[in-house]
Amino acid sequence: MRNLFSLLWKYQFFILFLILETVSLILLFNSYSYQRSLSFNTANDVTGKIFSVYGNIENYFSLKRENNQLLEENARLKNRINILPVCPDSILTDTSRNYYYIPARVLTNSVNKRNNLILINKGRADSIKKEMGVISSTGLAGIVIGVSDHYSVVMSMLHRNSRISGRVKKNGQLVNVIWNGLDYSKGEVTDIPTHFRLFKGDTIITSGNSLIFPAGITIGTIENEEQSISQDLGHASLNFSTDFNSLEYVYVIENLEKKEQENLLKKVGDE
Repeated sequence: MRNLFSLLWKYQFFILFLILETVSLILLFNSYSYQRSLSFNTANDVTGKIFSVYGNIENYFSLKRENNQLLEENARLKNRINILPVCPDSILTDTSRNYYYIPARVLTNSVNKRNNLILINKGRADSIKKEMGVISSTGLAGIVIGVSDHYSVVMSMLHRNSRISGRVKKNGQLVNVIWNGLDYSKGEVTDIPTHFRLFKGDTIITSGNSLIFPAGITIGTIENEEQSISQDLGHASLNFSTDFNSLEYVYVIENLEKKEQENLLKKVGDE
């Protein structure tokens, strides 16, 4: 106790200064409305900034949950479209009605190899099978080539063995699309007849001939065409509609009538 009194006595002037300063500030804020509002606004600004930072952090960590919810909802909408009644006298056939969409998240993905693969978080337990098509929100992505209980491996469009049957959207001309092996954003359109011209901006879509993808899914747009003098077929450079370098979410497509279609083709082929 004696030490405490000694300490207080030693710093009596400093303590007195603090007490007087505190009393002065209290009297000042209570006496003038401007200072009172200033202190309130300052405290409000600080509180607002704290909650703003907290909200931004919370929103960041909730993005994953929200993206998954949007993906599931998009898949539900796509599948609901498939079961809508078709007008019996319609002259148009919507082949996408035969397909079921399963949302998935990309776990790993490469773009700088000669044979690039994509690992997704859905597998056999989610009805994923080999040779199912995979698309992004903007276009084609690849084909499932390996499946475990909870994961699947997709052969990306950026693979030497990837070859997709496509059509020129404006006139239905059949072509094939491969990867050029260099740039993850560019493919190559092959088997273009010499009498047929492609122009910059022409859209290439899936043909529907493979039984894997429905017809009409965007593959990309033409950048330029090169006519071959020595060959019968030309080729063109294509900008992929899917950005493979930022691929996060995809849809796996199941052809609900694939087995029946394959059995019929096999039966006719054996006759």
